[in-house]
Amino acid sequence: MNDLDKLLKDHKDGKISSEELKEMILAMPYTDLGEAKIDTFREIRKGLPEAVFCPGKSKEQLKKIAEVGDRLFTRASEEDFKVVSTVRDDVKFKEKAGLIVVGNVELDVDGKVTVVTGGSSDVPVAEEAAVTLEEMGYAVERLYDVGVAGIHRLLPHLKGLREADAVIVAAGMDGTLPGIVSGLIGTPVIAVPTSVGYGTARGGRSALETMLNSCATGLAVVNIDNGYGAAAFVHHMLKE
Repeated sequence: MNDLDKLLKDHKDGKISSEELKEMILAMPYTDLGEAKIDTFREIRKGLPEAVFCPGKSKEQLKKIAEVGDRLFTRASEEDFKVVSTVRDDVKFKEKAGLIVVGNVELDVDGKVTVVTGGSSDVPVAEEAAVTLEEMGYAVERLYDVGVAGIHRLLPHLKGLREADAVIVAAGMDGTLPGIVSGLIGTPVIAVPTSVGYGTARGGRSALETMLNSCATGLAVVNIDNGYGAAAFVHHMLKE
């Protein structure tokens, strides 16, 4: 039950008046913490809670934000986790994914997603997507290090990829893996370019351009290293 459902139930049960209900709903769009304005209405409006990008935020900002509802903190460090843990007990740190989970962000969802990487260096970005989806409540399978340098590693897994409701593919270097995967299966594919590669990879821009130029249908592309964005897109696509 989200906050709006609870308010409506409390109003129906006579616990709060119509005027109180009106004031509470009007106050829900965001919580003003000064430098940070927390979008507390986002879960009702969008179907998933606001995610907080940690880099650049002060310790005090992180503490204040953590006190306002359950949410994910992305690109988080061990130090960020220690800071958030001082104000909340229900905190988990997913180090490989760089995610802090504050409270319970599980949603009423159903779906199976496979997360694929070209190489092992793409795993941190892939884990940001995979862990985000797992915390929401999706079933997630991982298929890592099956890139085009040895495409035979991918081929035995095509049946499983076809059976997934969505597939996320994270790849750097030449960035060709998502197009290949999308060309072989009918499942929607979300491509995540990663900032992995030598000089001409240009911090992931070459992979991004390759993915955007793919002729395979059913392929969507998010920004460089944006594992969370890929997970959020999958959720919006699969939620009922």
